Amino acid sequence: MKWFKPVRGQFQINYKWGVDHHEYLPDFVAETEDFIAMLEPKAANQMENSEVREKARVAVTWCQRVTEYASGIGGKPWYYLLIPHDAIAENMTLEGLSRQFRFITG
Repeated sequence: MKWFKPVRGQFQINYKWGVDHHEYLPDFVAETEDFIAMLEPKAANQMENSEVREKARVAVTWCQRVTEYASGIGGKPWYYLLIPHDAIAENMTLEGLSRQFRFITG
């Protein structure tokens, strides 16, 4: 339906890396009829990078909290998608990418 590129301070998602605290800013946010997704395309060889994984962890926690709030007011769920660059193709849909690359911490 629509998408945008977030700006600093828009989501206020922070993570600790080493002794420093950093703001995490997803590359894109997109809305479908059924959900809203934070999209983070990454080079395929960076998918297991520990800082990338930490950013994903805090983003998933943020999405879970927003989803919990949204469910109480009739809003849509939020998902975090960590997508390897080589999976992005013209024939892919956001729904398909979501099924395949929705990041879940556990």
